[in-house]
Amino acid sequence: MFSLGSSHRFYLYDGCCDMRKSFDGLCGLVSSVMQRQATSGEVFVFLNRNRTHIKLLHWENGGFVLYYKRLEQGTFPISKTQKNELSWSHLVLMIEGIQVIKSIQKKRFLLP
Repeated sequence: MFSLGSSHRFYLYDGCCDMRKSFDGLCGLVSSVMQRQATSGEVFVFLNRNRTHIKLLHWENGGFVLYYKRLEQGTFPISKTQKNELSWSHLVLMIEGIQVIKSIQKKRFLLP
């Protein structure tokens, strides 16, 4: 079951990832390169050099979940992010292959 949503925090790995890496290899990248904890409940996004493969690593109660998608045609667009953090909407657009060239996001009220 796909259990990711807008309540999660998403972090894009800055660089190319070897898609042969599985749970332990990706956890190593999270801790050593990204300086984050893999069991924090955050979602970590990895792309290969050609941006045709994407993996999402997520810790749930009881263990890790790995989501993997391979494109048969085209590439995943990369949106500019601050501190490599992606929003849920940017992740969905990236996975669906939608690249926003120019957008304006209006300010919204947030509770402190």
